[in-house]
Amino acid sequence: MDYVEQINLENKRKLQSLLKELPKFCASFFRYLDTRNTSSRTRLSYGYDLRLFFGFIQQSNPIYANMPMQDIPISVLDEMSPMDIEEYLAYLSYYEKKGGRAIANGEKGKSRKLSSIRTLYNYYFKKEFIKTNAPSMVETPKKHKENIVYLDKDEVAELIFAAESGNSLTERQLASHQRTRYRDTAILMLLLGTGIRVSECVGLDLLDVSFKNNALRVIRKGGNESTVYFGEEVAGALFDYLELERPLLAKKVLPEHENALFLSLKHSRLTTRSVEKLVKKYTGAANISKKITPHKLRSTYGTNLYKETSDIYLVADALGHKSVETTRQHYTAMDDDRRKLAGKYSGSIFHEDNASTQHPNAGSK
Repeated sequence: MDYVEQINLENKRKLQSLLKELPKFCASFFRYLDTRNTSSRTRLSYGYDLRLFFGFIQQSNPIYANMPMQDIPISVLDEMSPMDIEEYLAYLSYYEKKGGRAIANGEKGKSRKLSSIRTLYNYYFKKEFIKTNAPSMVETPKKHKENIVYLDKDEVAELIFAAESGNSLTERQLASHQRTRYRDTAILMLLLGTGIRVSECVGLDLLDVSFKNNALRVIRKGGNESTVYFGEEVAGALFDYLELERPLLAKKVLPEHENALFLSLKHSRLTTRSVEKLVKKYTGAANISKKITPHKLRSTYGTNLYKETSDIYLVADALGHKSVETTRQHYTAMDDDRRKLAGKYSGSIFHEDNASTQHPNAGSK
């Protein structure tokens, strides 16, 4: 079983457990999602979102307060008004989970959770199990445009130097760095040099790497297979890791992880959480003030590629976006900058080289 299959199986197990908590009528909705070829991760996200929604209903409506969530009837959907949905969105701004952990949602988080209950309502409304569709009458929270956070060339150099040298790491960090510096450098260069997602990175197997073509076989979001190419710098970093460090990490590797490209000190496939910590560690050591995550390294690749080519379709394809509009939403701000720059320099049309042009009537008084 490969990495993607393992993740899918784990997500399905989590969803099965979650379905035991959700209202019984939700079972047909998740069977419908399965027929729509949604990913196991997407279905699990729907499950978490709907558990939160029905938990809010229990919390805000005395009729359902002492009723097990599984026993909530489908008629509750018809009881919800657009005002109730708006109250739910307001609740999402700040609430506490069991155990007292505080959760806050901005426009993006609210939009996604509203989308989940809209999909649920749409399904039962079309099947005529319910007569009303309150979420369809509620406006999606307006998302504020966010600037793309990425590293400039000097910051990239500082980050890679921190990973290679271990400069500014703590004594404890240096102990593990001595055993993983080639791996860590290869991961950072791979993320920066290809723009692959962190989940795609940790999912790589040894046979997915071809030095003959400088290419990777990557399983994209949604399960589609893609070929991603890398440059000589990335090839060198990967080769060093495979020759000098991975054999040592693989000595006690667990059988189910023996094909993984990137191994941890625990003799297993590296996790996305471990890569997130790795990026945080080296950006701190490099004294980079920006909040950098693996996704921001992906943004760095996308930004540089767009600056070099101005080809939004190429960037979308390289990043594995299903729709070019997803890419365009992220990089249109750069188009605005280009247009402003064009306006700034358009004044040159009124001037001759090496000479100042005066208005014909200038100085005639």
